[in-house]
Amino acid sequence: MTYSEPSDLAIVACPGGAVFADDTIHHLNQIYRRRFRQKTDFLAGRYGEDGAKLVRDVNFYNDLQTSDICVKGDVDKYRPPRFKVKTCFTWFMNGEFKTEIQECIRGKDVFIFQDVENHQMISLNNDQNKCLLSVNDHIMCLLVTIDAVRHAGAKRISLVLPVYPYSRQHKKKGREGLTASLLAHVYENLGVSQVITLDIHSREIENAFFSARIENLHASYQIIRELSRIVDLTAEDNNFVVVSPDTGAVDRNKFYATGLKKPLAMIYKERDYSIVSQNGRSSNIKSIKLLGDVSGKVAFLADDMLGTGGTLLKAMEFLKEQGATKVIAAISLPFFTGEAVKLFDEAYEKGYFYRIIGTNAVYHEELLQKEWYINTSVCGLFAQVISRLHHNQSLSDLLDNRNVIDKLIRIGSPNSGKGEKKSSGPVQPKGQNPAE
Repeated sequence: MTYSEPSDLAIVACPGGAVFADDTIHHLNQIYRRRFRQKTDFLAGRYGEDGAKLVRDVNFYNDLQTSDICVKGDVDKYRPPRFKVKTCFTWFMNGEFKTEIQECIRGKDVFIFQDVENHQMISLNNDQNKCLLSVNDHIMCLLVTIDAVRHAGAKRISLVLPVYPYSRQHKKKGREGLTASLLAHVYENLGVSQVITLDIHSREIENAFFSARIENLHASYQIIRELSRIVDLTAEDNNFVVVSPDTGAVDRNKFYATGLKKPLAMIYKERDYSIVSQNGRSSNIKSIKLLGDVSGKVAFLADDMLGTGGTLLKAMEFLKEQGATKVIAAISLPFFTGEAVKLFDEAYEKGYFYRIIGTNAVYHEELLQKEWYINTSVCGLFAQVISRLHHNQSLSDLLDNRNVIDKLIRIGSPNSGKGEKKSSGPVQPKGQNPAE
């Protein structure tokens, strides 16, 4: 394995995960370009060599190590690797999928990308057809792709699933299946070695894997980075409070309250479980109570996923009634299913909330056009994890980012409190890798 040309690292992007894969590949290219520059600069200083000559020597070494005759590109410059594997996806009119790997991946470390919650129009059959695919369609496409990669001779197969499918079906309450566990067993039976996902709905799902590993990433740093651009988190006054939207999100919001060094409040909801929530307007919530004080303060809520949005909408309206000056929410997995976008438009016009921070783990074009929505990318984080897994390096500082968040809070943001939706670039604490 060479340092600047990881020739056995390959990425296969399913149609639903193509956008996320392309963004992650962009970050991977930045990572390896930066590593090559750091490597050559360090070695040039250590051995007293001319930098240009050393670049040529490193490229010569890489040419010796590659299984091909040589690595393509100028021998006097950095030669970026090509990660994406040419793949053909065929969708038949009866709904079947077929995946064809169009280049050799034998002996390679393959990462398969799929966004099962991508409900935008997707081009298939060489752009001849455009389809809206369901979660089950995406899963079937993923399984067919895993099988194609396995038969093509991949050394190791890893899944990059920003959203773990069926993660809400993880706890058996009656005569029902454990679908999240079922999918884990299917992946393992197809030869999957590891799964990389974001803010999985329940840690219990990790116990469903027998041999494969699951790397559960968190978007807390990316979310706080965006939050610091619209709120002054370094202020000494006590006008900011973290609010858990329900009892199930207490641990998540406790993490934010501890990291931000802010008070924690909680909303308690009484539900009528004889009623099944159909949309954001008609939920089964009967009454709401607040444990804590939000009067005259900016209220910040964090949750892992947002479907129809009924629960969050009621919580936001309730917090405004309790005297909160601004309500800001952070959602790791912004599904916004059904009429959710329309309902949040209405709530924004009524002043129930100020901003919602979401990640690009779910591809949703309509959200990107909304004034009230702030999109933050987690592709840099996924790129770092993929690179480290490929090179068998530690993930500890990526999985536990409390020290990085603490640096970010102490440094603060030049845009804090000004209300901008976007800023020119990420606020990076000293020592933090921009790709993360």
